[in-house]
Amino acid sequence: SGTETAPRLCVFRSNSAIYAQIIDDTKGITLVSSSSLELKIKNNNLEAAAAVGKDIAEKAKKAKIKTVVFDRGGYIYHGRVKALAEAARENGLEF
Repeated sequence: SGTETAPRLCVFRSNSAIYAQIIDDTKGITLVSSSSLELKIKNNNLEAAAAVGKDIAEKAKKAKIKTVVFDRGGYIYHGRVKALAEAARENGLEF
C-alpha cells in the first residue's frame, strides 16, 4: 500500500485501454492519473502503454512525487504492464 512519502502506482489494463494512477492510501485519494483514453490513443499496444507511463511520470514530477510503490494489480510483469513501468522509470519515477 502507498503512503504519503511513497504513494502507490496502480495499473489497470483492459482489452481497449490501459490506466495508471498514483494513490495515497493513507488518505484514500488519487494524486495523479493517466490513461490511453485520456491521451486519445486509439491502439492498445506497447506504444500506448509507454505513452501512459511517460505521462504519469511527468504528472508525478509536477506533483513533486519522486518515489512510488508499484502495484501491477495481479497482472504479470510482461507486455503492456512492463512497458508502462519502464517508461515511468525512464522519465524519473523511482520504484
